[in-house]
Amino acid sequence: MKLTIVEYPDKRLRQKSKKVTSFDKKLHDLLDAMHPFMIETNGIGLAAIQVAHPIRALVLNIPDEDGEQLPENLLEIINPVIVKQEGETVYQEGCLSVPKFYEDIKRSESITINYQDRDGNTKTLDADGLLAIAIQHEIDHLEGILFIDKLSYARRKKFEKEYKKLQKERKKSS
Repeated sequence: MKLTIVEYPDKRLRQKSKKVTSFDKKLHDLLDAMHPFMIETNGIGLAAIQVAHPIRALVLNIPDEDGEQLPENLLEIINPVIVKQEGETVYQEGCLSVPKFYEDIKRSESITINYQDRDGNTKTLDADGLLAIAIQHEIDHLEGILFIDKLSYARRKKFEKEYKKLQKERKKSS
């Protein structure tokens, strides 16, 4: 399965993803393709909507202390719902759909989610630190929200200007 990243300002990123109801081969094939693709593109999380599949599915693989993204640390999260949020933290986030931009974003410090695995089994996960931040970032994608939407008005205007400039430079070089 060939995947490509949907990049801002593509309107598909604003779609709300649909709940997964079939935990079938098609879903498994997508998840199996998303994980290596996320690693190849230097991501730690990837929502299905970012590869043009508007379903409530995401993969995460947080690097260990050596910076390795081990296969056994892969999380496949289907139909996630945040059931508890605590604390507040700020983390400099980036996004595969908004390349080359990093911004300080305010998130909950720890969360609890209910979700389903690739076979439809219900699970609960308590997360904090980078894992909690990444889950919140990817769940935002499922809702059609990008991290840049969380910027102040002034910072957002500056981002739009910088992004347009970068896109012009990209077109010139291609």
